[in-house]
Amino acid sequence: MSERGAKRGSRVPCRLYLVTPASLDPDSFRDELAAALDAGDVAAVQLRLKDVDDAALRRAIAVLAPVAQARGVAFLLNDRPDLAAATGCDGAHVGQTDMGAREARKILGPDRTLGVTCHASRDLAMQAGEDDADYVAFGAFFPTATKEAPTRADPEILTWWSELMEIPCVAIGGITAGNCAPLVQAGADFLAVVGAVWNHEEGPAAGVRAMDEAIAAALAEC
Repeated sequence: MSERGAKRGSRVPCRLYLVTPASLDPDSFRDELAAALDAGDVAAVQLRLKDVDDAALRRAIAVLAPVAQARGVAFLLNDRPDLAAATGCDGAHVGQTDMGAREARKILGPDRTLGVTCHASRDLAMQAGEDDADYVAFGAFFPTATKEAPTRADPEILTWWSELMEIPCVAIGGITAGNCAPLVQAGADFLAVVGAVWNHEEGPAAGVRAMDEAIAAALAEC
């Protein structure tokens, strides 16, 4: 999902980036993931499992990564560049309290995608770029029940970044089909969502379709 070196005007339109629930059973979730990815345009899936051991992570990767990769969707692992590299993931995402981006890049090598959480900080984003991140993630833009967000970001940071830098930016935090338009129009390259898809009342496939339609509508107004 990296677009390193691209000019802003030549980037692909804003796309969807799915983050898994923090707890799941890989065998039952596999069908939900397949249905979601078959429903519309999804650029990446981030496996974000908390409080599980390496064996459980490896099991989840073995079951879920092929679902994404068979569909040309990047499969990224949260927090663990070492396991991402060891298990054939397409990359990893690290937070500010996880492994440093420079060390993560060394582990992943030059070809796997590295994403870095930057909250609402321009300084952190610039540092991530210097540390060879493939994308930076800003947020939270809206209240979210997924995790405690230490900062609230303003859409203006997406505009600032997209006009200044070639590295793509991801918007995250409470994003839904109903509130995403300002983020798309501000310059987000990807929208990272959890509940808007997995908790959609009509199922994950409907959640993806709703998000894709909202992104398209927002782009049409630009």
